[in-house]
Amino acid sequence: MNDYQEFIERKTLIDSPTGFEPGEINSALFPWQAEIVKYACMRGRFGGYEDCGLGKSIQQLESARLINEHTGLPVLILAPLAVAEQTKREARKFDIQAEVRVCKDQSHVGNCINVANYERLHLFDPSQFGGVLLDEGSILKSVDGKTRGTLLSEWQCVPFRQSWSATPAPNDFMEIGNQAEFLGVMKRSEMLASFFVHDGGDTSKWRLKGHARDAFWRWMASWCVMVRRPSDLGHPNDGYDLPAIDYHEHYTQATAAPGQLFALNASTLSERRGARRTSLKDRCAKAAELATNDQPCVIWCNLNDEGTLLEKLIPDAVEVAGRHTIEQKEERLAAFTAGDIRCLITKPKIGGFGLNWQHCANTVIFPTDSWESWYQMVRRFWRFGQERPVNVHAVASESEVTVIENLKRKEKDAGIMFDGIAAAMSELSVEQIRKTERQTTNYTPTERMELPRWLTM
Repeated sequence: MNDYQEFIERKTLIDSPTGFEPGEINSALFPWQAEIVKYACMRGRFGGYEDCGLGKSIQQLESARLINEHTGLPVLILAPLAVAEQTKREARKFDIQAEVRVCKDQSHVGNCINVANYERLHLFDPSQFGGVLLDEGSILKSVDGKTRGTLLSEWQCVPFRQSWSATPAPNDFMEIGNQAEFLGVMKRSEMLASFFVHDGGDTSKWRLKGHARDAFWRWMASWCVMVRRPSDLGHPNDGYDLPAIDYHEHYTQATAAPGQLFALNASTLSERRGARRTSLKDRCAKAAELATNDQPCVIWCNLNDEGTLLEKLIPDAVEVAGRHTIEQKEERLAAFTAGDIRCLITKPKIGGFGLNWQHCANTVIFPTDSWESWYQMVRRFWRFGQERPVNVHAVASESEVTVIENLKRKEKDAGIMFDGIAAAMSELSVEQIRKTERQTTNYTPTERMELPRWLTM
């Protein structure tokens, strides 16, 4: 029996560490943050998946400093739009003992911590860096295919790679596969073959094999941590209690489609798009009514016409849209962060990642079926460090009631799933972080194999 158990343990998929023992860690970090940074450096290739507001910025900055110190080479942090300057401010705030540069291309790079936006990735030479860290690594599924492909191929030569993100969608296994592939842990196709099975005919639907569930979480715990609160790692949650969040639903009157006597619920994607276009003016008028006061507010839209109309309806509102240059987007997002703009109008794919907007406690959202977008939009405000109750106003046509209902269901399901995953990984993560010897998988062949003759012909 013991021999069989040893045989099974040798087959366990545990990613081998490739890192180093770091030196002294910045005392500004909480003990649990310092534990994660130390583990990240010792892992070498690491995923830090922590809920919004848990201090990922200071952890990745300190990790970047230690990698730069260890390798003697520049380190690059890739961040969403307008987050680069925010990262530099965070470095000053927490007294990171290293130079931090915001770079537009390779010519600006120094032997220090360099920060750039994902949009500028093609302007940098991966062979010149000792480490690359992704801020909001979940953006791997949102950036264009070319950027994602570049990260998954050309940047594999960088020895130290880290991905920091709010806890990635646990039911989006493609995203977890992208993370693992970027970190060089395992190709996405190998991960799916090892732990998952097709759920029906849809190739995007995968579910964990029943017998592989424990093995999957243990494999993930060997190269990442997933944290919703410090207690997941055995530390007190003091100071990490979120304020209240109040959801408000506002529905505009639905318009019957041509040839119909009554307006029907929009059940298909095409019908929902049509409902949004026919209700555009009414929804924008309601959003303007909710946002016209003296408090900071962000309105999240999806259509270009929505943004254009909202900017006309709200005198002091400023839009950040796809038609603006990267520099214009950065300038306007930074101005809102600094409090120089009261009302901001933008889309989730532009301003929905990485920005800390605790100074704002009011937002208006034109919802879609994407729970991930909803989560990112709400979490710009409802995050650790927010001191006021957050008001979230969802504005939709009466035909889109099912969209709101689906978001509520997904929110509830995600909460249950996150808690389950955190509980499953908590003990494993603590075990991996605090032990000094890493478990590795060695393959020592003892039998000679010969190919059949028909394969060699």
